Amino acid sequence: MKNKHFEDYLHDYSQWRNRLVAAVGQYQDWLDRNNLNDAATHEATSRLLDSMQSDRITLAFAAEFSRGKTELINAMFFGGVGVRLLPSTPGRTTMCPSEFFFDKEGGNYIRLLQIESRLDQMSLSDFKKRPQSWMHIELDPSSPTQMQDAFQELVAVKQVSVKEAKKLGLYFEELYQGHKTPDMIEIPCWRHAMISFPHPLLKEGLAILDTPGLNAVGSEPELTLNMLPSAQAVLFVLAADTGVTKSDLDMWRNHVRGDRAKRKSGVIVVLNKIDTLWDDLAGGAGIEESILSQVTATASVLNISPDVIFPVSAKQALLAKVKSNPELLEKSRLHALEEYISNQVLSQRRSLLVQSVNDGVGHLVSDSSAVLYSQINNIQSQLDDMRDLDTANQSTTIKLMAETRREQGRYLASVEKFQNSRKVFSVQTRMLLEALSLKRIDIIIKHSRRSMVGSLTTVGIKKTMRDLYEELRKVLQEVIKLTEDNRRLVRSIYKKFQEQHGFKEIKPKLFSIR
Repeated sequence: MKNKHFEDYLHDYSQWRNRLVAAVGQYQDWLDRNNLNDAATHEATSRLLDSMQSDRITLAFAAEFSRGKTELINAMFFGGVGVRLLPSTPGRTTMCPSEFFFDKEGGNYIRLLQIESRLDQMSLSDFKKRPQSWMHIELDPSSPTQMQDAFQELVAVKQVSVKEAKKLGLYFEELYQGHKTPDMIEIPCWRHAMISFPHPLLKEGLAILDTPGLNAVGSEPELTLNMLPSAQAVLFVLAADTGVTKSDLDMWRNHVRGDRAKRKSGVIVVLNKIDTLWDDLAGGAGIEESILSQVTATASVLNISPDVIFPVSAKQALLAKVKSNPELLEKSRLHALEEYISNQVLSQRRSLLVQSVNDGVGHLVSDSSAVLYSQINNIQSQLDDMRDLDTANQSTTIKLMAETRREQGRYLASVEKFQNSRKVFSVQTRMLLEALSLKRIDIIIKHSRRSMVGSLTTVGIKKTMRDLYEELRKVLQEVIKLTEDNRRLVRSIYKKFQEQHGFKEIKPKLFSIR
């Protein structure tokens, strides 16, 4: 039986997700047909559909310089192109973080953000909303050569003065310990790159984050605090010929492991360049023993299970895919890594998506069922009354009509009360959103930043930091109070609804500040 590759697993996941999207869409249509799709329900289902349709499987690659990280990306995802798509030759190290994805509306391009944008106080996420701030390069997917040339921009560097490098936060004194500081420093030309083109894997929903070395990652907080943690998995690449170096260990502890140590998932260690251990004189058993020794030592230093460490040769895997050499591909051991990602990362993402659907529409389905059962019981009761009714008895008919009008009046009064409750709920929801608004937090942070810049002493800076945390604590306390008010109101609305209409207990989906 032919081994399934990563692209096969990803295709299966993509097809499953499409079926899930279709099922939620069918539920939305069913709500419309049965007049059950009110504004709140429509918003909830639409938001869930948008989330699933834009779902991406993000794999982040992190490593120190010269560990073969970019070559691994070439081998895993772009080997079928027939060339080394991303620049990974000696001395041509990726200098800026790069995101690879498929932008159906935007087309095929590389967008590059100038390194000087670090002087601006805008975040990367804010810059992404302003395409005019990026240099745009069109890509031609039908020409691998044109794409190769365009991707050379990812490793572009320039010389600047030490003063300019310090201003940009790209001067690292520890690199020059014991040496005379040069007059000019080499820095990357670009701060960040976004790349879109219609590769089959990217079209299936894969996104790749290629990060530079320790110093570059540490100087870009948004990478450490947002982009790496939000990835479904982080592949931490080491070199088999060097093992775990001090800088590797620093990167592992400070930027890669993070809260994943608590979750015990989402981190994969790749021991690259095992071809440097291929020794014809040692024989197959000797090579296997050498690789196993490196895996054991790496597991001990990083304090992780050897099961999540995968020895591979990215260079040989890429060569095998380009040359269609199955024996060399098997020897490169890339398949074991691809299979682990497929079985662990994709299945975990599938579980999260199912949980998201359950949280998003599960309670709506239960509510819809309760309403339908109530309507069915009511209609059945009316049918029974109609059968027992003597249609010739005019007085009974008049009484029935009067009772119907009273029921209608009670229903309209109930609807009015419910609408009033919804208005109160909408007001409280807006208050909660305003309390948590980014604009409000930005004002607090900007005020604190001005105070810190104006502080001339450590004591002043510490006081400003204490004031900042105190302000943020007050915001959180206000939000907690508003959240609790909201929860009480929702419970009250549901309780009244149940008491007035005789429904079984319906447990509302309560918002949690956690």
